[in-house]
Amino acid sequence: MVNKIEEIWENRELLAQPESIQLIKDIIDKLDRGELRVATPPANESGEWTVNEWVKKAILLYFVSQQMKTEEVGIFTFHDKIPLKTNFAEARVRVVPPAVARFGSYQAPGVILMPSYVNIGAYIDERTMIDTWATVGSCAQIGKDVHLSGGVGIGGVLEPPQAAPVIIEDGAFIGSRCIVVEGARIGKRAVLGAGVTITGSTKIIDVTGTKPVKYKGFVPANSVVIPGSYAKQFPAGEFHVPCAIIIGQRKSSTDLKTSLNDALRENNVSV
Repeated sequence: MVNKIEEIWENRELLAQPESIQLIKDIIDKLDRGELRVATPPANESGEWTVNEWVKKAILLYFVSQQMKTEEVGIFTFHDKIPLKTNFAEARVRVVPPAVARFGSYQAPGVILMPSYVNIGAYIDERTMIDTWATVGSCAQIGKDVHLSGGVGIGGVLEPPQAAPVIIEDGAFIGSRCIVVEGARIGKRAVLGAGVTITGSTKIIDVTGTKPVKYKGFVPANSVVIPGSYAKQFPAGEFHVPCAIIIGQRKSSTDLKTSLNDALRENNVSV
């Protein structure tokens, strides 16, 4: 399967063959059922996520191979190449109108989609809440028991194929209007206060010790994060530019809901 997708990727004339189209559709079907992922989680706590480039190539080939179609859903009309997901009741996923999830994305049992948008290739694990007007971009990986609050923007990634998707690990809480893009990774049980922006190059500064500790594109597990800024010198003078500040730790030894409430109260974090 991997070799064949790579072959089609290099030679688009193969898309004229029915077996190539069927192979691509089979891969998208597997993504839709959660049997295949764009990124594979590590086998242990110290491991690294693995990006499956060939799966992203299959998604891009799916776009190329599909024709535009009109789809009527109640009073709504859509004109697109990718159909919408169905069978939510069978999947035990709650979907509140007018939430939209594209075919080729996966929502595990217990997921709740408030009026929101989930793009192709995204993976949303068990019991996660996607709150109102939140968006989950293409290929984003969202863990178990995650809460994406209202208006959160999780970036997508398809090109280049080797680029890492955004990863939100189990138990994380992402506050209102946060933006997480460019393959950034939010560690398990981390809390992002309202309005935090994390990109692949955002400075994330841990100020809980006697000396600052800096990260880029990664928020460690159990961190409590708020928006911040730091002074930077430019030709026109010194100005403050945005960063994210780790101001505390969420205790992993206690119940997740209790530890979240403690983290918000103790650190005065708005969500």
